[in-house]
Amino acid sequence: MEHRNCSLPLQRVLTDLGADLPFAQAAGKLQEHYGVALSPSTIRQVTEGHAQVLFVDSDDEPAWPTQPGVGIVIAETDGGMVPLVEVDPDSPDRRRGKRLLWKEAKLSLAHAHGSTTPVYAATLGGGVAVAGQQLLACAIAAGLGTNTQVHALGDGAVWIADQVAARFGTQGRYTVDFFHVCDDLADAAKRSAPDDPNAWVEIQKKRLKSNQIIPVLAALSEALEPVTVADADAPVRACHRYLSNRLDHLDYQGALAQGLPIGSGEIESAHRYVVQQRLKRPGAWWTPDNAEAMLALRTTRANGKWAAYWQGLVKQAA
Repeated sequence: MEHRNCSLPLQRVLTDLGADLPFAQAAGKLQEHYGVALSPSTIRQVTEGHAQVLFVDSDDEPAWPTQPGVGIVIAETDGGMVPLVEVDPDSPDRRRGKRLLWKEAKLSLAHAHGSTTPVYAATLGGGVAVAGQQLLACAIAAGLGTNTQVHALGDGAVWIADQVAARFGTQGRYTVDFFHVCDDLADAAKRSAPDDPNAWVEIQKKRLKSNQIIPVLAALSEALEPVTVADADAPVRACHRYLSNRLDHLDYQGALAQGLPIGSGEIESAHRYVVQQRLKRPGAWWTPDNAEAMLALRTTRANGKWAAYWQGLVKQAA
């Protein structure tokens, strides 16, 4: 380490710690394991500096592949809220000129069927169109080709289904997460079958797995709440509407027959260890730019490109 400067190896250590830990904790770990004392602000500056380098803001649509690819790509996307703080640059007191808010970070992943190595991408400010582009880019990196079928999963949000249709066309098939549907059925069962709601839910689950959606809707119809009951107090109506609006996205029988997942738990878990583990810590609030950059840093690590990034910096410095 030089005076008022950090060597590249030290920067790598600082960024590695800062990518996972609050900067004050990172300072303590740095001193404990390396005997180097640096302020949290220095660690933050170095970490966020490299995160900004890794963030690429692009509206370009990925080029559709022209060569054959793997047989099936599994693609998932989901949103999760991240705490942000916006600072009024014109405020004389920057401590008071702040606005706290939550914004949805959209995370996507894709991998070839049978692979356990997903490709990740995330966006905070790009909106659904950017999320769709990232999902396509992940699928291409995972082996999407002219002959590939895309098995896409999500929690039933309309924007996810729309982006799957827009990006993959006839090569894509979107399936609503089975366990989200089961949660809705469990809420509806309290009214549909109050004497034995668990047995009722199991019957509907078996029907769904064999694509018998009409009997499920009929069972719900028998206990629909009166129109005078508010939607917030009508779980049977909500479940019936949810399923009725997603009839094209309930092919659980077809997915199970091919050995494909019917739940989007993989992307929900990825949200926890890629996004929330660092950006949603208690008391942590991020400026939008730094949060977006930190997402880029953490997806770079999740994609196994961490070593290549630092090797590139070493070559530039040589």
